[in-house]
Amino acid sequence: MPKFPITGDAKADQLLEKDPLALVIGMLLDQQVPMEWAFKGPLVLKDRIGSLDPASISSMDEDKLVELASTKPAIHRYPRSMALRIQSLCTLVVEEYGGDVSKVWKNQKTATDVMKQLQTLPGYGPEKSKIFLAILVKRFGYSFEGFDKACAPFSGDEPRSAAHVSDAETLAKVHAYKKMLKAKAKAALKT
Repeated sequence: MPKFPITGDAKADQLLEKDPLALVIGMLLDQQVPMEWAFKGPLVLKDRIGSLDPASISSMDEDKLVELASTKPAIHRYPRSMALRIQSLCTLVVEEYGGDVSKVWKNQKTATDVMKQLQTLPGYGPEKSKIFLAILVKRFGYSFEGFDKACAPFSGDEPRSAAHVSDAETLAKVHAYKKMLKAKAKAALKT
């Protein structure tokens, strides 16, 4: 059983488990598109580029990267902006972490320290950082002091984010939760 069966594609899920950069890029893409699409994006990009080597992506011609990200099926509904964000992410990973994005969380003791590191990554604000940290703990078995408090509400058991996806059933529950939130927001606008 995969640790993080989120895409519906075994090859894409395996890449997320084996390649920390793929996981970070998938989380980066997880906005304004279905989770499955976002987390499948790294495999699509890898297949088109040939690898997810951060140095190669960092030095790639911007227009070429945008073209590869935009080719149907695109990696995101906003492929240009996401391709450029991925390139910025890879540049930072090369310059700050020697090409190994897992250094962002490995050897960190506290959830707060990991959160601070995550928020230095392009596209990672407080909420995305909390969700990613929850993925590391809930899906990949990492442990950090102060996790429950630092990642609330994503540290809880209510299926509300990608961090809670362990099988098709929990994926459906996360979708239902997000649908309920959208309905509440829409109803609030009407009042």
